[in-house]
Order: sequence, then C-alpha cells, then structure tokens
Amino acid sequence: MTETPTTVETCAPAEAHAIGLDVATTVANTLKALADPLRLRMLSAIATDPRGESCVCDLAELADVSQPTISHHLKVLKDTGLLSSQRRGTWVYYRLVPTRQAAVTALLDGFASTVAADPAEDRPESPREVDSHVIDRLAEELADEYDTLSRDLVVTMVRESYAGLLRSAKIARHLVPLTERFARQRLTDLTRDRGTGVPQVLFVCVQNAGRSQLAAALVNQMADGKVVARSAGSRPAPDVHPHVRSLLTQIEGEDAATERFPKPLTDDAVRAADVVITMGCGDVCPIIPGVRYEDWAVGDPALASAEGVEAIRDDIAARVRTLLDSLTTH
Repeated sequence: MTETPTTVETCAPAEAHAIGLDVATTVANTLKALADPLRLRMLSAIATDPRGESCVCDLAELADVSQPTISHHLKVLKDTGLLSSQRRGTWVYYRLVPTRQAAVTALLDGFASTVAADPAEDRPESPREVDSHVIDRLAEELADEYDTLSRDLVVTMVRESYAGLLRSAKIARHLVPLTERFARQRLTDLTRDRGTGVPQVLFVCVQNAGRSQLAAALVNQMADGKVVARSAGSRPAPDVHPHVRSLLTQIEGEDAATERFPKPLTDDAVRAADVVITMGCGDVCPIIPGVRYEDWAVGDPALASAEGVEAIRDDIAARVRTLLDSLTTH
C-alpha cells in the first residue's frame, strides 16, 4: 500500500507580506489624526462639497465650537498631508490633496458606509440626490445668457450657489429653482457698478430667517423703487421663521412672501451694495472700500412672542424710514 506524501506547511516570514515600517508609521499617524469625530466630519464635508473645496466658515457649522478650535483641527488634517489650503480674500478654503483623494474616498465610502445603520427607506429626501447633470445644464444655460462674463466664472458661480444652498435646503425638489434665482442675483451683482443707479441695501443677520428678511421687505415696500434691498445670512436657516413669514405676507402678499428663502452671504452681494447693515451677526462681512456699514441692535424674532415680533417689526420700520431719508435725500 502506497502512502500519500504528507504536505508540510511552512511558515512564511511576516516581513514578506507586511507593509514597510515607514509606510506603516505614516498611515498610523494619519489614522491617529483622524481619530476624532469632528475631524472626520470636516474631511467628509470637504470631500463631498460640489465645489471641490470648503471654506473654513462653512466648516464651523459642523459643531458648536470656537473658530480657533476649527482652525486647529484643520491644521492637524493639513499636517498629515490630506488637505491643502488657499486664502482668498478674508476666507481660507480647504481641498483634498489630489494624491490622497482615492484613499479618503475609500475610507469614507467604504468603511464609514458599512458602520452607518441608516436604511435608505428611512431617510428623508436628501438634497444631494439632485442629479448633478441638472446643475451642470443650468450652469451652461446661464453661461450662454451672461455671455459678457467668463464662461468658467459663470459655471463656477452656479455650482457655488448650489453648494451654498445645499447646506440648509430641506428637500431636493426646491433646490434647482432656488439655485437658479440665487445664481442670477450673484451674476447681476458682478455686473453692478456700485454708487450708480438706484441705491442698494444689504441686510445681514445670522440665519436670514427673521429680521434681515423683514427689514428688506420693509425697505422695498416703503422706498417705492427708489431704493432696493436684499438680505443674506452668515449661517442660513432652512426656512424663514413662521412669525416673520406671516408679517412678510402682510407686507408683500402671499405670492411674494413664499418666494423668500434664506440665502448665504457672499462677497459679491457685499461688493454690489451701497449700504450693508448687520443685525446681530458680528463682524462677518468683508470690508469693501466705498461701502457704508451700519449695525442695528434689533431683537431676534425667533426668540420673541407673536406680540414681540410685531414690536420688532415696528422698531425696524422706524429705522428703515431714517435710512431711506438719508439715501433719497443724498
């Protein structure tokens, strides 16, 4: 009887299969830097931003922490080689380093998705489900319409407008028309020669859901076309406050009031304005030479009763009259 030879398994040296020490050290340091929930969320926000980059002011919305804390976390991520940064005007923008993009995508889409127990059927409609081709087509259409501006500039501005509204939008189906309206206003701002024509006033508060919306509506009602007012927010809310929306309906009518929506503050809006009035949002506006700045200490309708909101409206109306006198007289 012939015996079958027994196969003897031999141990292979671990060194032959393991990554090198230098690479392991680099990866370990990177993972150590990412071992913080806020940093992971920052990285995710930057990686998924339709613009391909995120402003430090946008990232501050991820947590209720101070600006220096946000900057510290971004510096840690940058020191690992995952991010690069560029200062433009008053803000710093962060983007993924191209050579690390695939690794970050694998981490976020591969690993994170396996531990997120969030069934698709239980999720509310997400603005990110809007077909990106629709936004691209809108950008091309506006580039054809605003042919006096650089095509690349128009396309970039449309995508930035979409990204800005995306952060606060509640449902996807409204996002495209809002993007078109917001982008059109920004493109108009670019072509406006400040100091000529009808004076333009920009009201800025934090959420653009209350007092700034109310002030803009009162100016447009009382000025009779001699002054134009707009509003924006440093951290826009998903919608206008219900108490304020009822007042807007009284001022503008149902159709006009429903057209109002919170908009993010942009440098373009500030540059196009003759007067910028802040309302409880601090020093968030970039300082543009030639622009007149005021700060109105006005109550927040979101914290007031229905009667309190009406008192705030009366306070704003009195200030608006004084403002209009100064603008129309001169």
